[in-house]
Amino acid sequence: MEFIGTLYRALNPLWAREPLSGEGAAQFGGRFNARGTPALYTSLRPETAMREANQAGAFQPITLVAYAAEIEKVFNATDTGALASIGFDAAMLADPCWRDTMLTDKISGTQRLARSLIEQGFSGMLAPSYAPQATAEDRNLVLWSWGTSLPAKLRLIDDQGRLGYLPS
Repeated sequence: MEFIGTLYRALNPLWAREPLSGEGAAQFGGRFNARGTPALYTSLRPETAMREANQAGAFQPITLVAYAAEIEKVFNATDTGALASIGFDAAMLADPCWRDTMLTDKISGTQRLARSLIEQGFSGMLAPSYAPQATAEDRNLVLWSWGTSLPAKLRLIDDQGRLGYLPS
């Protein structure tokens, strides 16, 4: 599928000056990226981005940003038929033990899925949010490839320069 629209991301303020960096995800790994693989975890709604950034404990400070996105090749993991076509299902996608697997220096099933999709040329994946209190409306678009031009064009929306970010 193709995605054209606005994406949101709730950043740890430590990363606010690098809103297009996927290095935090590369350093620590995530549900849909193994350590060493950069990723941007974005959401289709600001509320979802805030839920994603504050999954444990008390609400922590965040910097909420928005991007204008034109992503040509996105795998739609919210489509059960698309998941079935690659030997996956919703329960496998929602695996609550992915982090435990990763912490034992292994690759989780969802990280293997992401690696396979990256190898197939997908720039990202649309997936449900698994954050606490997420609703059926909460969707994330995890990006593994992005830049200033197609096929995975992503532009930070900061017309007033509030972040002081200068693209490289």
